[in-house]
Amino acid sequence: MASTAVPLPGKASLRRNMADSTESSAAVSPMDSPRPSASSTSLSSLSSVDVNAAKPASFGRLVDTYGNEFKVPDFTIKDIRDAIPKHCFQRSALKGYSYIARDIACLATTFYVFYNYVTPENIPSTPARAVLWAVYTFLQGLFGTGLWVIAHECGHGAFSDYRLVNDFTGWIIHSSLLVPYFSWQISHRKHHAATGNMERDMVFVPRTRQEHATRLGRLIHELSELTEETPAYTLFMLVLQQLVGWQNYLITNVTGHNYHERQREGRGKGKHNGIGGGVNHFDPSSPLYEAKDAKLIVLSDIGLILAFSGLYFLGNRFGWYNMAIWYFIPYLWVHHWLVAITFLQHTDPSLPHYTAEEWNFVRGAAATIDREMGFIGRHLLHGIVETHVLHHYIATIPFYNADEASDAIRPIMGEHYRADTKDGPIGFIRALWRSARMCHWVEPSEGAQGAGKGILFFRNRNGLGSKPQVLPKPE
Repeated sequence: MASTAVPLPGKASLRRNMADSTESSAAVSPMDSPRPSASSTSLSSLSSVDVNAAKPASFGRLVDTYGNEFKVPDFTIKDIRDAIPKHCFQRSALKGYSYIARDIACLATTFYVFYNYVTPENIPSTPARAVLWAVYTFLQGLFGTGLWVIAHECGHGAFSDYRLVNDFTGWIIHSSLLVPYFSWQISHRKHHAATGNMERDMVFVPRTRQEHATRLGRLIHELSELTEETPAYTLFMLVLQQLVGWQNYLITNVTGHNYHERQREGRGKGKHNGIGGGVNHFDPSSPLYEAKDAKLIVLSDIGLILAFSGLYFLGNRFGWYNMAIWYFIPYLWVHHWLVAITFLQHTDPSLPHYTAEEWNFVRGAAATIDREMGFIGRHLLHGIVETHVLHHYIATIPFYNADEASDAIRPIMGEHYRADTKDGPIGFIRALWRSARMCHWVEPSEGAQGAGKGILFFRNRNGLGSKPQVLPKPE
């Protein structure tokens, strides 16, 4: 497997793993994927039945935010599945529990060391103790994120062959991290079933040009004329996203789609994203769910009530200042990493989004990107950063087999595989800033024609990368 780099003038390089020139990744169409059975495929693969009919299409010239010409994926989910060695699909609860034990041991050992040795008796200097306890919160945040990732595996059925084992394990872990396990599992499945779909995706759906203009109180044609936003404003919004983005998503569905009126049971009538809009992850009547899901939403809420009760007891027993250091600041670190990882998996100047008419499962799953976090990502975070593209094609492959499976699908994806791995963890943090500056809204490429107008790319008002279309002023 060869690897090449696409140079990006003035920007970090975007690596695209290419198939050998003698090997084609083309297939008839995404529709030649067979209809899979629920017993044999991943949750994400089930949505491969929801694809457009095979038809020739004229897209015109599509250009991503970096200025690279974009080609629409031309392989199928069957091509992807057939390329992966069969043993990669094998799951082991014993191996999964060994990783859980390892992560809990890391958490417990870190707490024991700091609780017993980072004390005024051993370290008289208050500033020195403050720095060390800050290190403690950072480390516990990483170990806690590792547990979060394993619970995420449980939600996809990638932890073991048994649904009860998966759900019980995931419910315990996620509840302890104040995550509504079943509620998030259901909405996350819908995200996997509609990744990159502007009307159905559940995570980091970008604003359209019209929506962004409305948010700024401007007319749509004025976006190409506005002065750039200040770096200070970008930094403020980025910090806000990282600090409370996860909680805001759970409570208001802020980054999910806002087409709840289309919910087939009518549960979305009059409901919308935002405070008081009735769209959240805690209410069994939320339009994110169907009536049959109600008992699971209640079970998620019970898990949170039990977790909060335990924290309340511990806070009263050991003091709330101690609990803030021991648990709540590490909790913020966990969800900082969660938001950063999810944001960068789906927001990048190279990635497209699709209107409902032009979306299909294969295209949507390819609209994700792998990144690199070095030792932290591959060992502490169980590879969730480095193998996300594969995860969107086959979500039931356990993380310890994901590297091998990722290597297997890259030749099939060819130029459609995307990864930004330059500089490891430093590059990951840099990508947060780059995406925040370059990815403001999505619109069709200037040269798009026909079906190509339903393939949207990020544009910005900072003068970075491909410029927004200059639209005529209304008469």
